This record gives sequence, structure tokens and C-alpha cells, in this order.
Amino acid sequence: MHFSRRILLAGLLAVAGLASACAPKGPVDAAGRPLEPLSIVTASGEHRFMVEIADDDAERERGLMYRPPLEDDRGMLFQFPAASEQSFWMKNTPSSLDIIYIDPQGRIVSIASHATPYSQTPLPSNGAANGVLELRAGRAEEIGARPGDQVRHSFFRP
Repeated sequence: MHFSRRILLAGLLAVAGLASACAPKGPVDAAGRPLEPLSIVTASGEHRFMVEIADDDAERERGLMYRPPLEDDRGMLFQFPAASEQSFWMKNTPSSLDIIYIDPQGRIVSIASHATPYSQTPLPSNGAANGVLELRAGRAEEIGARPGDQVRHSFFRP
């Protein structure tokens, strides 16, 4: 019996170690999704956000579908391997968003503000972008974000 307890204890410790190794290393949201810092520098100053990263096809396709409204300091940054014309829609997205298209140097290309929930109408970037930031609708206007403003995140190379 004593031997069985040691094996059980060793197994539990191994599982706990594996679980902690797989856990996110930084901040997470309420659902346990990892978050990264991002800021937007506008004429009114630097505005900080914590964003989820969508950097593979599955994450980019899912985006913020079926999700509750974003908090003021939250967002999702879609990362694409190369800059090109981007186009987003709001299929299965229940809350309005601001969609900010960003070039490889972190400059805002264009902003689609107050995108209509559930709409399948394409919202084009009107220029090459490799980053797309989604924020709560109206947030870009509140911070004074405009094309040409700088987005700071490790993904961009100013």
C-alpha cells in the first residue's frame, strides 16, 4: 500500500508540473485567454490596451464571434504574415466593433468604425495592412485615433 501511494503521488506531481508548464505565462482574461500589451499613440496621448492575439488561420477566422462586448481596455489583434489588402466582416459577432487596419510599421491605414453586428458586408482596409485591431465600437473615436497614428506592439517594426 505504501508503494502505491508513492506512485500515485509521483503521478499527481507529474500532472501538476505538466499543467503549470502549459499554462499561459503572462496576463489572461476571465476565460483564461492570454493577453498582450498594445498602445495607440494619438494627438491626445498614449492609450493602453490588453489584447488577445489571433495569429493563425483558425484564430483569425473565429475572431470575436459569439463573444460578449469588449471592455474599454481590451481588444483583439489579428496578425498576418504579409501586408496586403485586408477585409473583415461581422458574421456571428453580436456587438459592434471598431476595426483598425495597421501597416507593418504600426501606422494606422484606415478605421472601420461602428461595424454593424452580424453583418456580412466586407469592410476593406483600403491599403496594405498586416495587422488588424478590433476594439469596442466608438473606442477609436474616443481616443482620437486617425490614419497615420502609431500602434505600438512587438508585432510591428516602426
